[in-house]
Amino acid sequence: MDWFSSHWFVRDYIVPILDILLLAYLIYKSYQILVQTRAVQLVKGALLMALIYLLAFFLRLNTLLWILNLLVPGLVIGIAIIFQPELRRIFTRIGTRTWLRLRPRVRSYHLDAVLNATEMLAAKRCGSLIVFTRNIGLNTIVETGTRVNADLTSSLILTIFTDGSPLHDGAVVIHEDKIIAAGCFLPISEQPDIRRSFGTRHRAALGLAEETDAVILVVSEENGAVSLAYDANLLYDLSLAEVSRILKRLIEYPGAVQEEEV
Repeated sequence: MDWFSSHWFVRDYIVPILDILLLAYLIYKSYQILVQTRAVQLVKGALLMALIYLLAFFLRLNTLLWILNLLVPGLVIGIAIIFQPELRRIFTRIGTRTWLRLRPRVRSYHLDAVLNATEMLAAKRCGSLIVFTRNIGLNTIVETGTRVNADLTSSLILTIFTDGSPLHDGAVVIHEDKIIAAGCFLPISEQPDIRRSFGTRHRAALGLAEETDAVILVVSEENGAVSLAYDANLLYDLSLAEVSRILKRLIEYPGAVQEEEV
């Protein structure tokens, strides 16, 4: 008789409880990832199709079952194509170690320096893109620009985004209290329902937010509106107070309840 069989209390009580707790934790973390993407729609659609299939099975609706059996393979392929960005984002999140962390890590960012620079850039209507890294590395984005590796200050941000600066058209990448690179190129969003009034900066910010967990701050060159892109969403024309609150929640204290989309 082995050790596990001889300890009936562990086998009959501890192991089942541990099994339930681990399953509940995995479901909870998976739900946290799903609600930050459009994959929630995918889950709702899959549940509806499963409900229809079960109904047809128990009621012996043979014609409907035959049609569903024909459609399921094509639906699986179609879902993989349509929701490719969401599925890629989900597996990227699973690949990070943070989803297994019970308590999110507190980061140190000089947000006041960024907010002061943002206020002045918005007043002068100087377009800008500022990227805050979180858990997913942005080395491929950094390589498209010029490495800076300088302390994060308001004056440096203003200098980079001043008209005539060779780096003002790209994005600045910030990691904690350092400006890692400037003049970086971001992927453009391919969402079909994005506002037509949005320019390249907003589409680029949304594109990066779709592919990574970065937070991107955008200042519009047309009207000075300040926006934030994160978790495949774009919050347009925010006040500085709203930007500060959201940034502190997302950057310094990640894992909090998601803000409502405005």
